[in-house]
Amino acid sequence: MNDSIHQPPLMPQLLIDGLNRYGDEPCLYLGDNCASYSDVRRSTSQMVQALQSKGLGKGSKIAVISGNRPEVLSNIAAMQLAGCMGCPLHPSGSLDDHAYVLEHAEIDALVFDSNLFVQRAVELQQRFPQLLLLGLGPNDAGEDYLALAEGFEPQALVAPDIAPGDVSSITYTGGTTGKPKGVLSTYQSTAYMTMIQMAEWEFPEDLRMLIATPLSHAAAAFFIPVLQKGGAFYVMQGFSPDEFYDMVEQHKITATMLVPVMLYFLLDSPRSAGADMSSMETIFYGASPMSPARLQEGLEKWGQIFYQFFGQSEAPMVLANMKRKEHDLSKPERLSSCGRPAPWIHLALLDDDGNPVAAGEPGEICVRAPLVMKGYKDMPEQTEEAMAGGWLHTGDVGRLDEEGFLYIVDRKKDMVVSGGFNVFPREVEDVLSAHAAVAQVVVIGVPDEKWGEAVKAVIVLKPGVAGDAVLTGELTDMVKAAKGSVQAPKSIDYVESIPLTAVGKPDKKAVRAQYWSESQRSVG
Repeated sequence: MNDSIHQPPLMPQLLIDGLNRYGDEPCLYLGDNCASYSDVRRSTSQMVQALQSKGLGKGSKIAVISGNRPEVLSNIAAMQLAGCMGCPLHPSGSLDDHAYVLEHAEIDALVFDSNLFVQRAVELQQRFPQLLLLGLGPNDAGEDYLALAEGFEPQALVAPDIAPGDVSSITYTGGTTGKPKGVLSTYQSTAYMTMIQMAEWEFPEDLRMLIATPLSHAAAAFFIPVLQKGGAFYVMQGFSPDEFYDMVEQHKITATMLVPVMLYFLLDSPRSAGADMSSMETIFYGASPMSPARLQEGLEKWGQIFYQFFGQSEAPMVLANMKRKEHDLSKPERLSSCGRPAPWIHLALLDDDGNPVAAGEPGEICVRAPLVMKGYKDMPEQTEEAMAGGWLHTGDVGRLDEEGFLYIVDRKKDMVVSGGFNVFPREVEDVLSAHAAVAQVVVIGVPDEKWGEAVKAVIVLKPGVAGDAVLTGELTDMVKAAKGSVQAPKSIDYVESIPLTAVGKPDKKAVRAQYWSESQRSVG
């Protein structure tokens, strides 16, 4: 029998269907510019032809580095329809970081923002002379991708000849140890993720989606749902609380996606008290754990408009979700949960031998589903380890309560072993973040001659608060009272900011490196 009979629509077909459903309705707002569905359809077709004219098609690998601009979405669609594999680069990454990705992923072409990243494009081409440079606009480094695209007549959009198991993107994970790993996502995995989003996620009927995160990263995962619902994107070129509140009020925004640190900035802004958030129906949040105390603050301020998602690059975004009504202030303990596992996913909590743990006990979160990655590029040992026993091992330790809500205890590799006792930083962070003075907190293990590792808290204080010995004593006593002396931080550092990864997670690897640079041993 022909296997194609049972093949579901994949991302290229879903993109075409979404773009073809609507005409002059607004699709994308950025600054004073508004692109309709037909505009995005035309520019996508022209970009597909531009890529093909450069010999880029099925199997080609294209890296992208750009600020938030409308052409980024059209290019994402064009790469999908040309059959190319996309590879987003961290806009704040170093030259060596980017060079590593280009070499490891065997990148053929770099699409870059000609306003922001010309110098980086030049530097990368010096290292990789065969690298094709396509700039979003006029530039002195490579070809003007937009001008090239303008030379083609728009055509009907056509899906490439691809199979469900073909690789559609390569995403590099920061990782906590060693070099970043290239996650190979397939057309099947991204389509399955989108199906679960459409089935489970609470999108407003009248969808005006404010994009405050990089379009090339997590925000791109909202592309298909917004298109399918006839919604419009409102794109911020850079995040600031004032601009966020201005856009919500001006455009009557109904949904957005934020990482927790952005929510902290919004809650700490003077504007949070008086800004009109009445149009906002859903704030999707995820990518890193949210402080339960700060979440409670948001719920008290704006109501039950929060929707949490949980996943990772290897199995993105939809492993579990906590719906709006489940953010229940009468059950404050639930605010530290990430919701219930999605019914479309096999999820189990396993011990180190691959056996299910007893009810209520913590175990590693392991999953099976069509959205699981194909593997890590050219890393067979790491791939085998991640998929041991026929499960994807997420590296997250979780537990399930009696109602089936999942709680992330911590990253398996973030666990601190102090004097033979296991300390889960996430639990300590939740206690510390409940203090009125704390805006953000990261807890790590640092070298200690006596205990092996000692618990350290790195804290950003709320505006106008000073870190002193009295506050340090209060915070330490809070943890001792809640968790015991083993979990209490042995030292607290107060800092202006905490480094973030590309998707806005606190970068524990970068924080940890400051304290382990002199040590012979690094924490995994």
